[in-house]
Amino acid sequence: MVYRPSVAELTDLVWVGSSKKDLKEFPEDVVDDVGFALETVQRGQKPPDAKVLQGFGGASVLEIVSDFKTDTFRAVYTVKFEGRIYVLHCFQKKSTQGSKTPKLHLDQIQRRLKLAKEIHEEWQRSRRKT
Repeated sequence: MVYRPSVAELTDLVWVGSSKKDLKEFPEDVVDDVGFALETVQRGQKPPDAKVLQGFGGASVLEIVSDFKTDTFRAVYTVKFEGRIYVLHCFQKKSTQGSKTPKLHLDQIQRRLKLAKEIHEEWQRSRRKT
């Protein structure tokens, strides 16, 4: 029998910016793949289809890649902040540069990583008050 933690044992998932709305616009199969992968992360494990996103200082920013038909979709998240997982950006990769992530998306991820840090610091302050 496989142990499945209760919902109370899952690490909180926080959607930054339009990431959740953007994910919901993906094909249903991709939404299911990304959702399953994020739940795996919430359980404290690394999904097999997740890889470190280069250029963000170590292994704290990762991307889930899901292929559907001839398209590739990505969901980028961070485990950098204790007690929460922040989904930073979800997008369809349309680049003709091979597997390289376009600068437009890297810039968006950088901005949302900074925003996630601010959200996390505010969350920590509010927890200390209670």
